[in-house]
Amino acid sequence: MAMMDGIKRQLRSVIEWQNPDQDVLFMQWTENGDEIKNASKLIVGPGQGCIFVYEGQIKAVMEEQCLINLQTDNVPFWTTIKKFMQFFVSEHKVGIYFYRKTKILDQKWGTTSLIKYLDPKYQFPIGLKAYGNYSYQIEDAQAFFTTIVGSHGQVGIDEFRKIISARVIQPISDYLAECGYSYTDIDANREEIARGIAIKLAIVFRKLGFSISDFRIEGTDFDDDTQRRINRIADLTAEAQAAQAVGLDYANVQQLDALREAARNEGGVAGAGIGLGAGVALGQNMAQGLSLVAPAATPATEDIAGKLAQLKKLFEAELISEAEYSAKKQELLARF
Repeated sequence: MAMMDGIKRQLRSVIEWQNPDQDVLFMQWTENGDEIKNASKLIVGPGQGCIFVYEGQIKAVMEEQCLINLQTDNVPFWTTIKKFMQFFVSEHKVGIYFYRKTKILDQKWGTTSLIKYLDPKYQFPIGLKAYGNYSYQIEDAQAFFTTIVGSHGQVGIDEFRKIISARVIQPISDYLAECGYSYTDIDANREEIARGIAIKLAIVFRKLGFSISDFRIEGTDFDDDTQRRINRIADLTAEAQAAQAVGLDYANVQQLDALREAARNEGGVAGAGIGLGAGVALGQNMAQGLSLVAPAATPATEDIAGKLAQLKKLFEAELISEAEYSAKKQELLARF
């Protein structure tokens, strides 16, 4: 029985990665266990590479398409194997690994947590989410095996995508913090930001044994806290522009808002005894601030029509209420 087992171990076998699954990036050859038989052939197909591992360490790498006869060919790969094996039988762990050398295209990435940095223009914290795609390729099989594969018999493309996604956040955060882009500039400069991030990612991933290319940002979004700050800035900017359009500064607008709020709030100024009518009256007095933006004039020469036009602009810009507008309008008309 022992003799027959020895003869069986000497039978010819073929070591190759046949019909590799499109979702597999790295795979251990296990057709005949960990044993390499005498007179075997190694076939490395197009777009493939092959690694010989002995006791967890890489001893040889085949990076070119080839067909090698173990019994007759004298190449460094097989010479290395023979040094570690006696009659093609080893008491120690031997592994043959095949890997995909071709470029893996159109891979999706997305931030698994918020990218946080300080907005350089508005000086408030930003919480950014981003997603996009990229391509990659194994460049250094030895580094890739050491840092990624380890003791795993197989590494899939989906599994590897999770590894990449977990490692993109820090380079993206570093770049956004250094480049000085405000939240308003991100979408307009998406391509430039992607190029800058790709340079940082290339440095990180080169150490892991692969290169990344065609890195793109397809979309961005902000967390709820950041979105509230952005909306507040947008509202204040719109109010300031509306005030400027009717000849008021932003302080006037704030005073008008405070008066309207006091008139609506029974527990506020009105609750102290002024009342709703008093609040409206105060609004009417504030509307008289129109005289601040027009040259002072005597009652005999006052341009009532011009003030009515400005008053209408205030009302249309929603800087005064309808009640305030009507009261002031009647006051101006009474001057005729």
